[in-house]
Amino acid sequence: MEGAGYRVVFEKGGVYLHTSAKKYQDRDSLIAGVIRVVEKDNDVLLHWAPVEEAGDSTQILFSKKDSSGGDSCASEEEPTFDPGYEPDWAVISTVRPQPRHSEPTRGAEPSCPQGSWAFSVSLGELKSIRRSKPGLSWAYLVLVTQAGGSLPALHFHRGGTRALLRVLSRYLLLASSPQDSRLYLVFPHDSSALSNSFHHLQLFDQDSSNVVSRFLQDPYSTTFSSFSRVTNFFRGALQPQPEGAASDLPPPPDDEPEPGFEVISCVELGPRPTVERGPPVTEEEWARHVGPEGRLQQVPELKNRIFSGGLSPGLRREAWKFLLGYLSWEGTAEEHKAHVRKKTDEYFRMKLQWKSVSPEQERRNSLLHGYRSLIERDVSRTDRTNKFYEGPENPGLGLLNDILLTYCMYHFDLGYVQGMSDLLSPILYVIQNEVDAFWCFCGFMELVQGNFEESQETMKRQLGRLLLLLRVLDPQLCDFLDSQDSGSLCFCFRWLLIWFKREFPFPDVLRLWEVLWTGLPGPNLHLLVACAILDMERDTLMLSGFGSNEILKHINELTMKLSVEDVLAEALHRQLTACPELPHNVQEILGLAPPTEPHSPSPTASPLPLSPTRVPPTPPPPTDTAQQPDSSLEILPEEEDDGADS
Repeated sequence: MEGAGYRVVFEKGGVYLHTSAKKYQDRDSLIAGVIRVVEKDNDVLLHWAPVEEAGDSTQILFSKKDSSGGDSCASEEEPTFDPGYEPDWAVISTVRPQPRHSEPTRGAEPSCPQGSWAFSVSLGELKSIRRSKPGLSWAYLVLVTQAGGSLPALHFHRGGTRALLRVLSRYLLLASSPQDSRLYLVFPHDSSALSNSFHHLQLFDQDSSNVVSRFLQDPYSTTFSSFSRVTNFFRGALQPQPEGAASDLPPPPDDEPEPGFEVISCVELGPRPTVERGPPVTEEEWARHVGPEGRLQQVPELKNRIFSGGLSPGLRREAWKFLLGYLSWEGTAEEHKAHVRKKTDEYFRMKLQWKSVSPEQERRNSLLHGYRSLIERDVSRTDRTNKFYEGPENPGLGLLNDILLTYCMYHFDLGYVQGMSDLLSPILYVIQNEVDAFWCFCGFMELVQGNFEESQETMKRQLGRLLLLLRVLDPQLCDFLDSQDSGSLCFCFRWLLIWFKREFPFPDVLRLWEVLWTGLPGPNLHLLVACAILDMERDTLMLSGFGSNEILKHINELTMKLSVEDVLAEALHRQLTACPELPHNVQEILGLAPPTEPHSPSPTASPLPLSPTRVPPTPPPPTDTAQQPDSSLEILPEEEDDGADS
């Protein structure tokens, strides 16, 4: 957009000011507006105005706002967010804010004129930019000026923080503070400022001016020889680029998985290797690993074979009990029989707990009644095209129902959450025994129970790590998704939640899961499966000109159209591990390096990765235990949410 003496280079709506410091914002305390970056009279300005004043760019008044009133709306209290799923998985609303707290009522009279909140500031007057904490339902930015005052915090209810920061990096050098990973120091693009920034950041022990001189002559060698850590912002700003070319190094994601979690996204990866998959493990091959007392021998070799080829259908019923931890790899046949007898008795004692509840008692037990209703609804539509579950009076449906209700007795805190029936269905189909299927299901839930917790921290952490992997593997695709407000990868939510159960045909799901359960070649292989799917769809997404809605629609339409044989997750893993300059944070995700110590003492700052070889940490008990069991009953919202990426 251009006018007399100015040009709008960036514009984003849905940017709110929160004028109240309360945790739960009133509608009157939310002021919707538009943020713009404008080139005007040889200067570049950042301007925010309320929606009723932002329509005509020619009327923008570029006047400074007194910083004394800028702190009134900068609240770092966490807003609420909706932790639910849409019933038919069409739109994922889990990481999006509730709309009733985000849209002000038309005609409502605010406590002060909304126009008084408008502000504009020259980019040269900015001193630093602070990003929001990970885990908030929407991201915000706090801008601090050279005078030391803070402008009103900008809350991006519809996403766009990454896009704004990427535009600002065209005009400014944004350097991550070594003391605070959420704080970015702002410097202009000139060598004297570079020298000062090196001095303030204490990145070099030698004379900064000499470093700057060498840097401008040879940026790459100087960077790698002198920097201990290089952030996306710093490298993206300093790397020479053709005029008008978009940077392929956007800022880090808003929902950063860990403080100080940095990635060098321009790593030179080698060629992607060709991987030859082996044949499935047969019953005869399995039998060769069984010793005289029924104890399995050469277990690592057997797991490698399962990883490379999967299992033959006739072997799954026995082998899955080992892969899911129901039976011990080291146990003898007699020990396994004793274990099964013990677990059978334990299962039926738990089942009796809910079976013995009379209808009159259940009317006074809203929790159990809610679980039963939710389970009956989900079971009635789980894999009904599969012969094992088709028909109105199918006994398989009754077993699904009984196992899921018994799981509510086994795990009171978690209970039942939509999606669990999708995880149980293939297990019951393979095991075909109620007790054994229950305990195998419990083993699977030990791996993925964090996916179903109300806080959704595990899911957001996985999406953040998926973004890091994709950034290294395909930065151009990441940039495209960012440009379409899809950089949060929320369209991958269902993939990770139920381990691609809805994406592949049923036989492919069985093969994929047993490979992932081996824990080989390292943790988080399921994230590389997601990267491999996006790699397969790369050209379709980028060459079709899809917007965010079309991207979501296209991803949802992949259901049952993918083949597990075409997903080259192992090839991606080998390509990454062969890279000698693989960033440390990516090594952590792949299990190639131990996790670094968190920079913050916050207990949620450095969570353990969810993987087939590590059980997610048990969260501390809530302070209000009386209300905790009801959380699973609020998972399914009645009305659709218009969310925003974080």
